[in-house]
Amino acid sequence: MSQRDIETELENPKLSLPAVVAKNEKTVNEGFWMKMARVAGKIPFAEDAAAAWFCTRDPGTPLHVKATLLAALAYFVLPIDAVPDFIAGIGFTDDATVLALAFRLVSTNIKPAHRDAARKALGLPPKEQPAA
Repeated sequence: MSQRDIETELENPKLSLPAVVAKNEKTVNEGFWMKMARVAGKIPFAEDAAAAWFCTRDPGTPLHVKATLLAALAYFVLPIDAVPDFIAGIGFTDDATVLALAFRLVSTNIKPAHRDAARKALGLPPKEQPAA
């Protein structure tokens, strides 16, 4: 493939960041909470996934952070995985790894309000605030 072929391919509107973000957002919007309803009690990263979801809904979250989190959440939602989810014991390890990496990259943008909303949505008690 020549340099010009690569440049032409990269100019494809389906590959542009806004198009990819929109596709990932659609995937997450259509499947995130349905998947969470099925697996939240089985995965240790449910709270982080839900906090990431709430962060993507925050109008104050920068686009690059939304793009990163939506990509990780879309990977979690999609049924095609490197390690299929139904494999007992290891099925969600790839999802956890992808989400943990995305979370680490953008952790300063995950606010206490996102975590609080996640806990509430998952039916978990609020975190105790440290004594002042």
